[in-house]
Order: sequence, then structure tokens, then C-alpha cells
Amino acid sequence: MSWIGALIAMLAGPVLAGDGYQVLEGHGGPVKGVAVSGDRSRALTASFDYSVGLWDLQNGDLIRWLEGHEAAANATAFLSNGRAVSGGDDFALILWDLTTGAILRRMEGHQGKVIAVAASSDGRLIASSGWDGRAAIWPVAGGDPIWLEGHKANVNAAVFAEDGTLYTASYDGTIRHWTADGDLKSTLVSHGFGVNNLVLNEASRWLAYGALDGTVRAVSLDTREALADLTADRKPILALAATSGKDRIAVGDGEGFIMVIDTTNWSILHDFRAAKTGPIWALAWDGDERLLAGGLSDSAALWPVGGEASLFTEGERVFHRDPTTMSNGERQFTRKCAICHDLEPGPSRRAGPSLYGVFGRRAGTVSGYSYSDSLAKSEIVWGPETIDKLFDLGPDHYTPGSKMPMQRIAKPEDRLDLIAFLRENTGPDTGESQ
Repeated sequence: MSWIGALIAMLAGPVLAGDGYQVLEGHGGPVKGVAVSGDRSRALTASFDYSVGLWDLQNGDLIRWLEGHEAAANATAFLSNGRAVSGGDDFALILWDLTTGAILRRMEGHQGKVIAVAASSDGRLIASSGWDGRAAIWPVAGGDPIWLEGHKANVNAAVFAEDGTLYTASYDGTIRHWTADGDLKSTLVSHGFGVNNLVLNEASRWLAYGALDGTVRAVSLDTREALADLTADRKPILALAATSGKDRIAVGDGEGFIMVIDTTNWSILHDFRAAKTGPIWALAWDGDERLLAGGLSDSAALWPVGGEASLFTEGERVFHRDPTTMSNGERQFTRKCAICHDLEPGPSRRAGPSLYGVFGRRAGTVSGYSYSDSLAKSEIVWGPETIDKLFDLGPDHYTPGSKMPMQRIAKPEDRLDLIAFLRENTGPDTGESQ
């Protein structure tokens, strides 16, 4: 689609693509990872709300929530025999039984968040990419992983070759090829900027990658020379997904655009804004005609890509509002709290508990929320003094061991304004919970 068409679509508002469009709704935070099963009947979505959703693609209904991560779930993949794997900010991978929702195994060993997972073509191996600078190969049947060490920065992606060897991409700007035993075979690419994503086509002997600087490029596996450069001056590139035949690649970027590339001649078939506010974090093909995408919205969108622009139907998040329209207290809430916490009462799928009635409430006592042991056993009662200390010292010091991310509000006046905003918008004082 032309840039004029994309501009018209942006100004006109959401334009749905007609038959085949679906929205998978229910998460309590942005969708970081997506996958579609080989038979196209189901989808998986991994979210900032710590959960993975399993969906029926025939009607868009939720089958079940897969709960077990202790921080944001970043990536997920289908495996054989009714299983799946996910990886998260809790440094762990989880192997799931999709029939029952049970956790079959929790795989630990990374010392940083697991940002991507991939399965071998025979379904016997899982690859994980960690922000500890390592990748790992895990046998699905159990046993110790093989650690791939040598990158000098976060590992962002890994993809299996048919022979069980692995290609990895890193913030150090390199794409490396490893043996199945974890030994380095070669450095295929030294890009200079961090590389985020990989697509491998062994039959046609190329590998495509997306990078922090917006580069989208395909290189020959044999000569290492560039075969095509589809860079569109939008950055960073956050998602790449290929159809099963690898004849098309979808590219998602930090500015909310999706580009679809014909790999038979390296031409651009479609290029459109898919989200009113970026980024596009995750993409997966449903067959050859529909794309499943995840971004800042609490839902994933699945739609045909052959027509006019198809935009996510997403409500405006509070952190996308013009900061000049908000008080300083609301700005602090928007920056530090809004993505994890609701202000209204009732159940919520957000990563943190509702803040309704927070003043006078003992920490760790909201019904239905799964707290860390440290916060559940805490004697803290939330009020002006304790909320001030939380953001003065930071959760890692004031509530060590809790799920709250490390963050501080350095200026006392900003903390006071946040407290005033919360006092006004979280309902009456509850008194200490019993």
C-alpha cells in the first residue's frame, strides 16, 4: 500500500479488513509474543500481564490462561504433542500441557530475561535467547541445556537449522552460527548495530534479519553477501515472521508499521501502519493470508493483509496522552504505575493489583492477586509515608523480593504530587486489612 493510503487510513481511524478479521481480547497488558499452531486452529499470546493466552482461531474465543510466570511473558511457541513453551522476564522458560493448562516443567538457568523462544523442526529441542548474553538449547524430553556463550551483549533471537545447529542474533551486532553441541562455527554477520530478529531459509540459502537501526536485510548463507536491503527508515525492527514456505516475510517496527516482503524477488507487497501507536512487538502468520500481531494494546489482532490498511482497534492508553494535559501527579502515575495497575475496584488482569482503596491497606492483601512471598508477609500499610519511601528507595530496597520493577522517583515534590493524585483517585481509605 502507498504511503498516501496509509496516511488516509491513519486520519480516518481504524479500517478493518473485512472477513477474517479477529481480535483476541482479555489480556491485562501489552502483548509481547504470538504464535499460531501448525494446523492454524489455535494461537498463543504472551503478555506483560505475566500470562499466556491459548485461543481458538475458529471463533476468537479464549480456551484458557496459562499462568505460571512471575514476571512479564515475552515469547511463546507451539511444540508437538499438545505442548507449548514460553519465556519471560522471570529468567525462566515454562513447558506447558495445552490440554490441561498444567506446567510440565520450569526450565531455569538464564541470569537475565528470556526474550525469545524457538522450536526445532522435529519438535525435540527448544532454543532460548537471554539478556544474560547467552542462548541455550533445551531437550523437550528433559535433561540439562547446552549453553551457547560468546556474545558480548543480550541475545535477542535464535533459529534452528535442519541439522540442529543454531543461528543467534545479539545486541553486539553479530549473527553467529553454532554447532548442535554449542561450539561456535562462524560469525555470519557483523552489523554494527544490535540485531533483534532472524528468519532462516535453508532451501534458498538465505537468512534475513532486522536490527535496532531499522535495517531489514537478507544475506547469503554461502557468501555472506547482502542479497536485498528493504530498510524503510523506521526503527527499531522488533518482529520478523515468515510464511511456512518462506515466500513472504512480515516486518514489525517500533513506529507501528508492518511491511510485507515477497522473498521470491525481494519486493515490498504491503507497507502500512498497523497500530496508531507503536510498537509492533510480535508477528506470526496464519497460513499465507493472515497475520497475527501484538503490540501495546491489551489484545492481539488477526487480519487479512491483502486489502487496504488494517489497523489495530485499540483504545488510547493513558501513557499516550499529551503530558501537558495532565497534572504532575497524573504524569508520575502514568510513567510509573499505569501499565501495571488499575485505579478502579474489581478483578483485573494487569500485572499488579488494583490500587483502589490502597490508602490504609496492608501490602499483599488484595483478594485474587498472586503476591510474592515477601510482599504477602510484609507488615507495610500503604499510606503517604510508605508510598513516599517506596519510590524514594525503590521497590528493590523497600520491598525486596517483590514483583515490582526497579524504579524510583527522585524528586520529593514529584512523589508528593503522585501521592496526592492517588489519594484523589483510589477511593476512600480502607483502614488496615485483616
